Amino acid sequence: MIFTVTPIFALPVAVIYMALWIRVTSKRSALAQSIGDGGNTDLLLRIRQHGNCAEWSCFLLILMILSEGMGVPSLYLHIGGTLLVLGRIAHPFGLKKDNAAHVLRYVGNGSNMLATLIFIILIAVNLLRL
Repeated sequence: MIFTVTPIFALPVAVIYMALWIRVTSKRSALAQSIGDGGNTDLLLRIRQHGNCAEWSCFLLILMILSEGMGVPSLYLHIGGTLLVLGRIAHPFGLKKDNAAHVLRYVGNGSNMLATLIFIILIAVNLLRL
């Protein structure tokens, strides 16, 4: 099977992931901090922005490719993929050390939770048809 929809969303997510990784690496280099955050809150913030992207992106892309492999209509894949990308763009800007209630943090987490629910429902519906 050739997957045609999931790669459309995997590519921008991979670019975002790499950009966040570069931010962590450059800060580690500037601080000569090999492991951990060394008590530096800016490095900790960058580590969490990158980590959150890794956690959500892998999980959602797995659900998305499973959905695509099960033959879910592409409209639903595009909706879930769009929510994933929007969430990955919004979340790093909303994750602030001095504001846990930043609107972009809610947008990032909310859109990824919604995408997760969409893919869970799509997979469950397709499993019930088997």
